[in-house]
Order: sequence, then C-alpha cells, then structure tokens
Amino acid sequence: MLGGGKMKGGEAVGSGSISPLVSFVLGAAMATVCIVFVMSASPGRRLTDISAWSNSNATAEDAPLLPLQEVTADSQLAAASNVTVAAPVPAPVQAPSPPPPPPASPYGDLEEVLERAATKEKTVIMTQINAAWTKPGSLLDLFFESFRMGEGGVARLLDHLVIVTMDPAAYEGCQAVHRHCYFLRTTGVDYRSEKMFMSKDYLEMMWGRNKFQQTILELGYNFLFTDVDVMWFRDPFRHISMGADIAISSDVFIGDPYSLGNFPNGGFLFVRSSNKTIEFYRSWQQGRWRFFGKHEQDVFNLIKHEQVERLQLAVQFLDTTYISGFCQLSKDLNKICTLHANCCVGLGAKMHDLRGVLDVWRNYTAAPPEDRRAGKFHWKLPGICIH
Repeated sequence: MLGGGKMKGGEAVGSGSISPLVSFVLGAAMATVCIVFVMSASPGRRLTDISAWSNSNATAEDAPLLPLQEVTADSQLAAASNVTVAAPVPAPVQAPSPPPPPPASPYGDLEEVLERAATKEKTVIMTQINAAWTKPGSLLDLFFESFRMGEGGVARLLDHLVIVTMDPAAYEGCQAVHRHCYFLRTTGVDYRSEKMFMSKDYLEMMWGRNKFQQTILELGYNFLFTDVDVMWFRDPFRHISMGADIAISSDVFIGDPYSLGNFPNGGFLFVRSSNKTIEFYRSWQQGRWRFFGKHEQDVFNLIKHEQVERLQLAVQFLDTTYISGFCQLSKDLNKICTLHANCCVGLGAKMHDLRGVLDVWRNYTAAPPEDRRAGKFHWKLPGICIH
C-alpha cells in the first residue's frame, strides 16, 4: 500500500512537469514549419528578409533614445519635406492709372471758344456786351444786321466773332443768336444796366476790357476789337497794314497813318500778339494808376510817344475815310467799311442815329450801280449825334 501510494504521487508530479515541455516543443516545431514554408515560397528573398528582420531588431534594440523634442522637430522636418508646395499665385497686373486731368483753366472755356472762332492765322474779332445791349431791337440786333447787309462777303466774318458777355442775361441772349459766346465773370460791378460815360462803373468796365484784351494776346491770339455800336459794311482788314503791331481807329485823323499826332479811339482796335504788344499792354494797365481817373483811351494817348519809342512799336492810325465814326464822318458810301457811333453819349441817341444809318445803307445797296457810283446817297443829317 505504501509503495503503491508513492507511485501514484510520482506520476502526478511527472505529469505536471512534462506537459509544459511538450507544449513548448510542439509550438517550436510549428513555428519552424511555418518559417520553412514561407521561405520556400520566396527563395530569392529568404536571406534578405531574414537579414533585414535580424538587423531591424538589432537596430531597434541598439539605437539610443532621442529626446522627445528632437524627435518631434525631425518628424516635422520630414513631414514638411514630403509636402507638395503650391506654386505662388502671381499678383494681378493692374492697368496703369490714367493721367490726371489737366488743371482747370482760370479762364473757363475761353481757350476753347477762341480756338473755334480763330482764323488759321489765330485772329479773332471780338465785341463786348451787357444785358442792356442784347434786348430785342437793341444794339446787338443792329450790329448783326449791318453784317448781313454788308458787301464783299463781310457776313462771313461773323464766323470769327467772339461775343464777350458781362452778365448771365447777356450770355443767355448771346447763345440764342450766335455760336461763339464767352461769359467774362467779374466781381464788384453789376454790368446788367447801361453805364454812363466816365462813371465809376464805366471806368471799371473799360479797364476790365483792356485787361481782358491783354489776356487774349498772352494766349497767343491776334484780335480785332470792335464796339457793338460799330456798323460793318465792308471788310476792314484790307486797310490794316501787315507791318502794324497795333492799328487803331481815329476820332480825328490828320492824314498820316503813322503820325502819333492822330487822336485814337479804342472802340475799333487791332493788335498782333507779340512780346512787344504784351509789354505795351502791361504799361497801359500801369498807366491807369499813373493817370488815375482817366479811361483807357486817354491813357493810350498819354503813353503812346514813350512806349512807341521804348518798344519800337509800329502803330497805325486808321483813315476815317474807310474806318469812320460820328466824330469825323466819311461821306463816301463807296469807300466806307465801318461806321462807329462815337462822340455820342447814351444808348437811345446811338440807336436813333444808327437806325438812320442802316436805312441809308439799305437804299444804297438796293440802287443800280450807276446811281451808287454817281454819289447820290448821303447820310441823314443832322441826327442826334451824327453831323
């Protein structure tokens, strides 16, 4: 009994020891079979795979651990190196900015008006009006009528006429009847009504006109200025010398067109643009203060000797046979080109006598040529001013 008991106990102990061993041997055998099977399927990769597997294990085991920060930086660098960077998008090409607009002219649309009206020689005809002279049946109507009744194509000269207006009403009236109108904006004087001769407002108007004429010269234009109470019957340019810097009508003409003894009238005045004539106008403007209280025509007469000598100007005084006026009336209707209602004060008196002048001219142009040549037509004398 005692011997049998040990036997059973030894078997129990031996069975517990053998079971793990058997399990290990069986597991190792199965692993070996699997490895052999895989390597036999890919003989070319056998040694390489085993070597790589062996080396990778060794490397992983032998490699020192890097600090966390270094590993992270390297990882970021590696990741960045694998990122495809998009090509930069070029900035849109902007069109060049347009040039800034030219500065506004201090004269408004004057240069545009002059350019439209000027001849190819850059000459304009100018007159100046206010509202009192633009009313229906007033001086402006008579002025236009004289051109239409004139001879030798004088009406075509209206294409070169610039009407300078002194107030909004005059400008509006001008635009209703003419192409080339300019509004000369001024301050300090109300130009809508008639200005009595030698009044303060009259002097301001005359000197303002003189300054404006200087501006025309400075812009490079020649001008023939005519008062609106000048009737145009024939082309007066044929009587203006090509050599004259200034050609001016005469209240009294003494026979020599270049004698400074003639008495000028600024109501009909031709000036060529040049440095000499611009300088003359500067001196003329200064004469306003040298001879305070006088109008521009009187000052012209006072400075003509010194300025002609200083600037070597050629000044022509126009013969009253052709460029006439009430002061010294031409009675030859076959020769007269223009007739000015000078030496006459007051709008009513001018209107009365100029209507009579146009009546005579109308009859003259309607008459047979032989009657005209015979000198059968004469002005209606006396009038209020004409004599």
